Formats: sequence, C-alpha cells, structure tokens
Amino acid sequence: MSTIALLFFPFGMALAASSDLLTMKISNKLVLLLVAGFFVVAIAINLPLQQLALHVMCALLVLVVGFILFAMRWIGGGDAKLAAATTLWLGYALTPMFVVYAGMLGGVLTLSILALRGLPLTPFLARYTWLERLHNPKSGVPYGIAMAAAGMLVYSNSVIFQQLIA
Repeated sequence: MSTIALLFFPFGMALAASSDLLTMKISNKLVLLLVAGFFVVAIAINLPLQQLALHVMCALLVLVVGFILFAMRWIGGGDAKLAAATTLWLGYALTPMFVVYAGMLGGVLTLSILALRGLPLTPFLARYTWLERLHNPKSGVPYGIAMAAAGMLVYSNSVIFQQLIA
C-alpha cells in the first residue's frame, strides 16, 4: 500500500507532462485525482491537521496566483490547476523551491522549443500532430512538462514522501 501511495504523485506528474506534451491540455480529472490522492495519502499517514491546513492554504494561494497569470494569458488554465495540485503535495515549505525549479525548467523548455521552431520540420516528423503543434510558432509551450519535472525534483524532500518511506 505504501508503495502505491509513494508512486501516486510521480505517476500523476508523468501523466500531466505527457498529456501537456501530446495535447497541450491537462485534464481536470487528472488534477482532481491528484488532489483526492493527496487527501487519501494525508489521512493514511496521519498528517497533522495543522499541517494539512497549511498545505491546503498554500495550494489555494497558488491557485489564485495561477488564475491571475491565466487571466493575463501568461499560462494556461491547466497549468494553474496543476501548479496548485502540485503544491498541495509539496506543502508551503517546498513551494518556493518548486516555483524556482519550474521557472528555470520552463525557461529552458521555452528556449528549446523556440530554437527548434527555427529549424525546418521534416515530412517524417510532421506526420506527428503533437510535433507539428510544438513546431507551430502560434502554438504555446507545454509548461506542464516543466512543472511536473520541478514537482518531481522537490517531491523527495516533502513531508508526504518522508513519512511514506519511514
């Protein structure tokens, strides 16, 4: 049981990243599954109520900031929701580290995609819809990949992870 709980978050992050890469969408169902999974795991490890409340408040704050960024058209709505669900798992202490990693990885991802868009797309690669979409200069950047990677980099330092491996 603890192995399933331990791998739930990484599996959810991998699904979010691959979904964003292939479709430029992060499913609401996936985000809700991550949120529900957090509460199941938090109850299973007896996360103190005060700490649970801090995780929830942090996630709500990130959701509000995310929706402000979405309203400004800086990020997608799925990205805002994924960021909130991720910080729910990581907690308030690790959220700044997550934000820094997501920003750095997102910058590298964005610059890489912009560089690739400067190269011609061969007919062999153009047959893949997701590659063609990534190559299109009018298309966005699947930032969920950077957020998922950042979440994974920080996860092993989280209270949830530490309690699950204890």
